[in-house]
Amino acid sequence: MFRITKEFHFSASHQLTHLPHDHQCARLHGHNYIVVIELASKTLNKDGFVRDYGELKALKTYIDDTFDHHHLNDVMDCPSTSENLAQHFYDWCLARWPETSAVKVSETPKTWAEYRP
Repeated sequence: MFRITKEFHFSASHQLTHLPHDHQCARLHGHNYIVVIELASKTLNKDGFVRDYGELKALKTYIDDTFDHHHLNDVMDCPSTSENLAQHFYDWCLARWPETSAVKVSETPKTWAEYRP
């Protein structure tokens, strides 16, 4: 199996309002997020790629236009946790690139959430 990954960055605020008011994540705060998309294939295309990295620019555009420097509570229909972001980006990518196998999201240098069906 061949696997490739590409990393994207964005900054955004959010608030997990469903948590108790004294929970730190219930307060308005922000993160510098990292999103890593993974694509996998048993074979390579005629150019020797799982997929050309240049094609993944569409994800950067989507992130920049929809998430970067936005309030995630206004963007998402569910709690804006890293886990939900990972699944959201996975679903968005899979609709465009069938080789999508996983998405990881980090909101701090020490924390990661991954969605991999």
